[in-house]
Amino acid sequence: MSLFGLGNRNQKTFRPKKNAPSGNKGAQLKRHIDATLGSGNLREAVRLPPGEDINEWLAVNTVDFFNQVNILYGTLAEFCTPTSCPTMSAGPKFEYRWADGVQIRKPIEVSAPKYVDYLMDWIEAQLDNESIFPQRLGVPFPPNFREVVKTIFKRLFRVYAHIYHSHFQRIVSLKEEAHLNTCFKHFTLFTCEFRLIDEGELAPLRDLIESIIQAH
Repeated sequence: MSLFGLGNRNQKTFRPKKNAPSGNKGAQLKRHIDATLGSGNLREAVRLPPGEDINEWLAVNTVDFFNQVNILYGTLAEFCTPTSCPTMSAGPKFEYRWADGVQIRKPIEVSAPKYVDYLMDWIEAQLDNESIFPQRLGVPFPPNFREVVKTIFKRLFRVYAHIYHSHFQRIVSLKEEAHLNTCFKHFTLFTCEFRLIDEGELAPLRDLIESIIQAH
């Protein structure tokens, strides 16, 4: 199955790609990301470009990483089912429960596909909320913007952790492991550069993360 072809995907899980925040600034930063990624230097690609606003940079990259994880998980949607993955976990020691603080205040145990569904809905709602992710140039970011971004990245990490622990053999059989590893390497270097995920949260993939950081 091609990673970028729709294939046999669960349509509820696969979502249309979100666009970078509109306005010239978002488009410029998106072009910068694409150009630096094309150079193959991931360490350079994650750095804040000189003279740019850090919140603009975080916003554009948040949309990009959301799209990447969305597409990656979409390739596995038919294999990640309530039967195969009754809980959202990353190995026997790490289980994730869902709460959004609004509709679901007390964390609930759900299957992995249900967790990812809740998560993608929640992230989309944040990205579409112009009081959090302003779409127009000159509109300020809210004071809690960094905290929202950190929560998004923490939860996207959990999807990676679940994929590596529960579906890596399937990824290998689909011949997508190189792509998965490159996406995760980019994600890891970005979250480390801006300290977006607390150390304790990274435990399920600590060895992999350490090898990525040492290699770069």
